[in-house]
Amino acid sequence: MERTGQPGEMIRARELVHEYHRYDEEGRETESVRAVDGVSLHVEKGEFVAILGHNGSGKSTLAKHINAILTPTKGTVWVNGKDTGREENLWDVRQSAGMVFQNPDNQIIGTVVEEDVGFGPENMGVPTKEIWERVEESLKAVNMLKYRHHSPNKLSGGQKQRVAIAGVVAMHPQCIVLDEPTAMLDPNGRREVIRTVRALNQVEEITVILITHYMEEVIHADRVFVMDGGRVVMEGTPREIFSRVEELKSYRLDVPQATLLAWELKKAGVDLPEGILSREELVEALCRLS
Repeated sequence: MERTGQPGEMIRARELVHEYHRYDEEGRETESVRAVDGVSLHVEKGEFVAILGHNGSGKSTLAKHINAILTPTKGTVWVNGKDTGREENLWDVRQSAGMVFQNPDNQIIGTVVEEDVGFGPENMGVPTKEIWERVEESLKAVNMLKYRHHSPNKLSGGQKQRVAIAGVVAMHPQCIVLDEPTAMLDPNGRREVIRTVRALNQVEEITVILITHYMEEVIHADRVFVMDGGRVVMEGTPREIFSRVEELKSYRLDVPQATLLAWELKKAGVDLPEGILSREELVEALCRLS
């Protein structure tokens, strides 16, 4: 019998391995690269989980398994109880977990915002009346309703990414996987998108998996996984992870600026708590010393 993971879980990976193969012109394999190497993890329904790692750490390959864009070389991934490696589960998996990519231009296909957002539900065979209801609720959720009749080409990068997120939300997934959604945005665009993602998690109770290398984006996550060389090398709350500054640096990752400053002050003898995450926390801790 197919094992489906545990009740209350959105995602479970068990000993997940993914290998990329390269071939020469004769079709002979020249190289095999193990991008994900024996990863086991689980994500509860309604959780906000961040996955950190430098380029080549395997985090984006892992993300593509949650939406069954890729299937395991070895091991198993379950999404909402469905084994992603079984072809008959593909539709259910992709309805459960929506994917938002780095470049919104690769995901936006409509010439008008509301048409673009309605494209996914239309493909799913949702009745026309319900499509427009979903378009409205999704654009409200990402604070873009007033742009519903605009051309996506006239929007800023952050606004385009929020439209791409609305297009996924309109399909009513239980989970959204965001693969470096702010990598091409300026600081304002990044803040807009992360604020939107947090609201979807807290208000709509959508499970969020955020793949990123921007440390400031993960301080509000419930849990953080750090990947290196295709493996999960650290796991914990943001405060636990950012208390281990030296270890993060060994994986070529930065820490939030406030965390780094607090760490340097602590090394210099200032009595500060571990794992300060924000400027506000640092100011408050310093004020308590005076």
